[in-house]
Amino acid sequence: MHILDDLSKRGLVNQVTDEKGLRKHLDSDQVTLYCGFDPTADSLHIGHLLPILMLKRFQKAGHRPIALVGGGTGMIGDPSGRSTERQLNSQEVVKGYSERIKNQMAKILNFDEGENAAVARNNYEWLSEMTIIDFLRDTGKHFGINYMLAKDSVESRIEAGISYTEFSYMILQSLDFQKLYEKENCTLQLGGSDQWGNITAGLELLRRSAAGEKEVEAYGMTMPLITKADGSKFGKTAGGAVWLDPEKTSPYEFYQFWVNVDDRDVIKFLHYFTFLDFDEIEELRREVEERPEQRKAHKRLGEEMTKIVHDEKALEQAQRITEALFSGDITSLSAEEIEQGFKGVPSHTVEEEGKKLVDLLVDAGISSSKRQAREDISNGAIYINGERNQEINHELGEADKIEGKYTIIRRGKKKYFFIQYR
Repeated sequence: MHILDDLSKRGLVNQVTDEKGLRKHLDSDQVTLYCGFDPTADSLHIGHLLPILMLKRFQKAGHRPIALVGGGTGMIGDPSGRSTERQLNSQEVVKGYSERIKNQMAKILNFDEGENAAVARNNYEWLSEMTIIDFLRDTGKHFGINYMLAKDSVESRIEAGISYTEFSYMILQSLDFQKLYEKENCTLQLGGSDQWGNITAGLELLRRSAAGEKEVEAYGMTMPLITKADGSKFGKTAGGAVWLDPEKTSPYEFYQFWVNVDDRDVIKFLHYFTFLDFDEIEELRREVEERPEQRKAHKRLGEEMTKIVHDEKALEQAQRITEALFSGDITSLSAEEIEQGFKGVPSHTVEEEGKKLVDLLVDAGISSSKRQAREDISNGAIYINGERNQEINHELGEADKIEGKYTIIRRGKKKYFFIQYR
């Protein structure tokens, strides 16, 4: 199947500057394409996954992707999709963010040797070398104020206010396209739907700067804005963003995000984010309709995404934690897995050795009083590391610790408490 047909069938094409021309261009030769990622944080989040995976889809189709890290533009701030100015970071901070983001993308894209190996570039390379005079004479002269004001990214900010810094972002992104076109023969730019104005501005710069010297063949394509069925923002949870960095969002949390997506979203997300073929996705769609309680599509989505962003080992660990929490038997989990699985649950620190269980239940807020604590224990409602404990006079010791670090108390079926020792 043609790459454009595959993307269209998955619902991944929002706008294309010249679909007929791009199709012919893709058929005629290996195409170099790029997408930019500004380092506004020390990690990418799942909102960045769609463009990264789009680059991967083109790479699998034989084309050559460029992952452009915005070490220069990241110091300016893109006004697209925002109602307020971004906070500006220092050069040193942006440099550190850029390196981390590059390493994250290397886990998904193939940067190894080969005819279509992915390439990482940083626009700080060329933007930092420009003087203000170079910028105004060689690039700024090709942009009319009326043209820029008509772009959605600018027009939507006029009433609230926009600085010249963010107003100029469009020109800087256009310059990226020009530089990659000249240096790498890059002829296709990808971006989210909010990047349409910046992408078409880049194409305009290519044509104007060529000034009839040669015919410019270049294209732009945007992906749709991802929306969730319940109207909430994609990629956000009660705890905040879902990051690609395992230190910020553990593989278990990452897996759980996908496993718990709305039934109304799961098939769409399988099309958007995975490389499963259409026949398998259709079979999973029928499973959702006929046997929703089995959640096969959700589990498949979680499996694929965890393998893509992390690896098979991380997936196995996430599944092991999930199974242990579901069954209540957590004795097989390591300290690291305990930390992942119980991140965010109520915690309590024990200062002294030989703490009585009754006292711990009250101190940690697990039971409301000593009388209630005794009732909870005698009624079999208290579990230590997954095992029921009905000893009223039980004292916590080394045997109750996981790897000498933690104890997990459960009250009833689902209320977990994380106990750590100083």
